Amino acid sequence: MTAATPNLRILMLAPEPFFEPRGTPFSEYHRIKALTELGHRIDLVTYPFGADVELPGLRILRSARPPFARRVRIGPSPLKIVLDLLLAVTALRLARRERYDAIHSHEEAGVLGVWLARRLGIPHLYDMHSSLPQQLSNFRYSRARWLVAAFERMERRMVFGSDAVITICQELQDTVEAMGAGDRALLIENVMGGDVEAVPGPGRAAVRAAWGVPESAPLVLYTGTFEPYQGLDLLFEASVRVARRVAGTHVLVVGGSETQVAAARSQVTALGAPVVFTGQRPPHEIPHFVDACDVLASPRISGTNTPLKIYSYLRSGRPIVATRLLTHTQVLDDACARLAEPTPDAFAEALVDVLQRREEAQRLASAAARLSAERYSRAAYLARTARAYEMLMAGPARAASVAPSAPPAGGTPMSRGRGAVPAAAGPPPAGPREAGR
Repeated sequence: MTAATPNLRILMLAPEPFFEPRGTPFSEYHRIKALTELGHRIDLVTYPFGADVELPGLRILRSARPPFARRVRIGPSPLKIVLDLLLAVTALRLARRERYDAIHSHEEAGVLGVWLARRLGIPHLYDMHSSLPQQLSNFRYSRARWLVAAFERMERRMVFGSDAVITICQELQDTVEAMGAGDRALLIENVMGGDVEAVPGPGRAAVRAAWGVPESAPLVLYTGTFEPYQGLDLLFEASVRVARRVAGTHVLVVGGSETQVAAARSQVTALGAPVVFTGQRPPHEIPHFVDACDVLASPRISGTNTPLKIYSYLRSGRPIVATRLLTHTQVLDDACARLAEPTPDAFAEALVDVLQRREEAQRLASAAARLSAERYSRAAYLARTARAYEMLMAGPARAASVAPSAPPAGGTPMSRGRGAVPAAAGPPPAGPREAGR
């Protein structure tokens, strides 16, 4: 720790089910782990769903659960608005009772975090995992101009109302810089990947046998959610073409709810695709599936955020086949991955090429591992996390930084002293969030 960032007590707001094995919760887990390793203590206010995790310095506090809610799906929804309001109630109650040095907000909880930090007179950090307006199209939720405009205003308020902003990919960093707030933003890629803790596995042959994949069969692996932007339809159609050219090819798909897997299984049966579904698996098993495969596939068809799994794929020792879109190309290039246009024919051709040309596949895997070691190491992640908190604690929020499109903040921001939350005040409305990639 530096003199600028002594051990801090942090109120963290995470509008996700924590912990669940998917993008944003993984990112939050590793952010928390890094901060606790740096000596900070965290009170995490989150949804009433998810598994508890044990980390030194972490306390999890869950908001109330609506009686009609059993789970929350990925993407914007009316239920998330209700859950965000209940999260706000829990955070306000905690802030009145406890004393904090800073607030750290993920996703759309930054709206509450900015408001609450100003009332307490403490700094606020916005952890920007996605562009909220873009989520409306990624999840096919709405194209209504008024809703997009509302999300854009919300995003600007969170950025300009924060003392520091963490972005998780270059495209988001560029977005903040284009707003004119690049001086407070720091890029910290999700280099820790999708793993939580490494656990010794049963071995390649045992994993394959457990899922009915012959030991000698060429095996393509996909891990992740079943959201439309992930491009599973593309992968399924491509796998039919691959199987015609590379005998015995199997595609192992890890993830998806029971309902999603059932629908996808019907789809691949109709296509005659050589796909095996495992459903959702514990996070510690993912490296075992990676060890058992020959190729890692990321068939995304939309979005710009880099998939969290790409960073663990880079260091896996397996070749990567991905679509040639910004979501991948801000990290991957032709030197370390086989990139293809997002069509079934092109993606199939890329998979066939990697499966048939073993020396080229090994070259790509080795180049990816070198890139991971040089640019996306754990040491770099910790150092950048420490730097973000140096920026956060460097000084008060600047009144001149309020975005032109946001309503005036009203006077000079409060000092860094800790204060009580005014009983009569209330936070601005919370909005839906992008849940994980």
